[in-house]
Amino acid sequence: MKIRAFSKADSLAVIQLWEACGLTRPWNDPVQDINRKLSVQPELFLVGELEGQIIASAMAGYDGHRGSVFYLAVSPTHQSKGYGQMVMKGIEELLIERGCPKLNIVVRTSNDGVLSFYNKLGYKPDDVVSIGKRLIPDEPHA
Repeated sequence: MKIRAFSKADSLAVIQLWEACGLTRPWNDPVQDINRKLSVQPELFLVGELEGQIIASAMAGYDGHRGSVFYLAVSPTHQSKGYGQMVMKGIEELLIERGCPKLNIVVRTSNDGVLSFYNKLGYKPDDVVSIGKRLIPDEPHA
C-alpha cells in the first residue's frame, strides 16, 4: 500500500470508505469535514492506495500541545492486514516531525475492535472524559 497526502480528487472514494467503515454520522457532513480539513494542515490528511484504489485514510491534527486522529479507516475487505498500522505509523511520524509530544484519539466505548487495534499499537485509555459542543451545525450536502 502506498501512503500519500489526500487530494481533492480522492473525496468521493474517501467518503465511500468512511461509509463502508461506519464512520459517518448524520450530524457530520463528510464533504464539509473534508473541506474544513483542507483548510487546516492538509498535509496531515493521509490516504492509503492499493492498486489504484483508496483503501485507507486518516485525518490528523496538531495544535502545538497534542495531536489528534479522526477518520482512521481501512476498507473492510482489507482490514487485519497491517494497513491500519501503516497509516498510523505515517501519522505518528508526521506528528513527531512537528514536535508533537502526545497523540490523543477518541474512540466510542462500544467499539471493542478499534479499541483492541489501538491497544496493540501501544495506546492506553487516559483518565479523562471527552466532552463536546457543536459550534456550527452541519447541513447535509446535496
